[in-house]
Order: sequence, then C-alpha cells, then structure tokens
Amino acid sequence: MNKPSVKQWQEPAPDTDFDAFVTVVESRRSVRKFEPEPIPDEIVERCLDLALLAPTSSNLQSWEFYRVVDPDKKQRLAEACLSQPAATTAAELIVAVARTDTWREHSRKMVEVFDQSEWEWPKTMRAYYEMMTRIAYGLGPARLGGAVKAVVEPVVSLFRAAPTLPKDECDLKIWAVKTTALACENLMLAFRAAGYDSCPMEGFDERRIRKLLKLPKDAVVVMVVGAGKRAPGGVYGPRIRFERDRFIHTV
Repeated sequence: MNKPSVKQWQEPAPDTDFDAFVTVVESRRSVRKFEPEPIPDEIVERCLDLALLAPTSSNLQSWEFYRVVDPDKKQRLAEACLSQPAATTAAELIVAVARTDTWREHSRKMVEVFDQSEWEWPKTMRAYYEMMTRIAYGLGPARLGGAVKAVVEPVVSLFRAAPTLPKDECDLKIWAVKTTALACENLMLAFRAAGYDSCPMEGFDERRIRKLLKLPKDAVVVMVVGAGKRAPGGVYGPRIRFERDRFIHTV
C-alpha cells in the first residue's frame, strides 16, 4: 500500500494572542538576583522541550542542554560563572552547548525518520541527508574538502547564487552556535511565559565547565542560563536600547 505524500501534509496556523506575546517579550529582562524559590520540575522540563522547538539549520539540531541539579556540581558551575549573583542565586542553571560533529549522526537519524514515517517523503530530501550534508558540513580528509569549498564557492557565485558553507572548524562553530542561540531564546521566553525569569551568562570559565560536564572536544559552551523567581533589585535598572534606525533598515 502506497504511503500518502508528505506534500499533502496540512498544518493550519492556530490562532494566537499577539498582545500576550508582546508582554512576554517586553517583560523578559536579564535578572541578576533570584528568590530562594525552586521552579517546579515539570515547568523546567516543559521549558526545555520548548527550547528544542526552535528553528535549526537543516534540522540537524546541533544543540545540547545540561540541566545541572547535583548540589556540588551546581556550586562548581556557579563558581565557574565567576560567582556572579545570577549564578549563585539561580534556582536552575542550564548550560547550552553547541556541537559541531553530531550532524553526521543526525543526518542518519533523518533518513531513519523517513523510512519509519507513515508519509512518503521526497527522494530529494533523502538524497540531501545521505549525500549533500556530507558536502555542506564535512571538511574532508586533512580539511581538503573545506579548502575545495573555499575555492569553488566564490567562482560559482560569479554565475549564480551559491550557499555559504562551513570551510573550517571556526565556520562549523559559528553554524552550530547560531542554532543553539535560537534555542536559548526559546528557553528564556518560555521561562518568562511561565512566570519565571532568566539571565544568559557569557562570563564564565569555559575550561572549568567543559571539565565539569565532561564535554567532548568539539563542544562549544554557548552560554549558561540561570533561571528562577525574580528578586527585588534583580534587574539592574531600566532597559537601555539605542535608536531603532541604527539597527533596522529598509532597502
């Protein structure tokens, strides 16, 4: 029996409350001090689930989140965050990590999803995950693949639009960090919608965090998110944003 084509898939957009979303976004602040009040596990786990619904390049999901709950590890993590109040008073500490080598495994998992699906997926999608991701994200033996892309890409671009692909480890890190940062924003907005607050921290000792979590060498610590109930004085003054025209351009 033939499977129905995924091209027949319909997912109508549900009604949403824009004003409620505006409230969530506008009330999200980087909170530096939290009340000594735990966040219920079910809320934390739900917020993490919502983080994983963020957009991700080629659906390769190059992120990992480490919810640190062991008291000793949590204390050591707060110290690795320079013992700043956003870490030492947080009810939750979550480390967001970008991975640059899981794309191979996740490409294979995408093909498995196609095979097990009740829907018939286009053959071009299977080909993309079986072959094209190797070209797009692979650097090749001795990084020769990246070198070839560095030569071929600008030549192709002279004649037609060409994608900008990772050509070295630095490019791969940028690619993975972009996806992970999108998920972090989902996480922080989810906490705010649930009535809690957060603080994304970049001030930390990455070497200590890598050692604490036993991270593989390809992993990049993107940020540590502290979360909890906002304490008085937890926001260090009114929000400051520069003039809109500096950042938004119509061309």
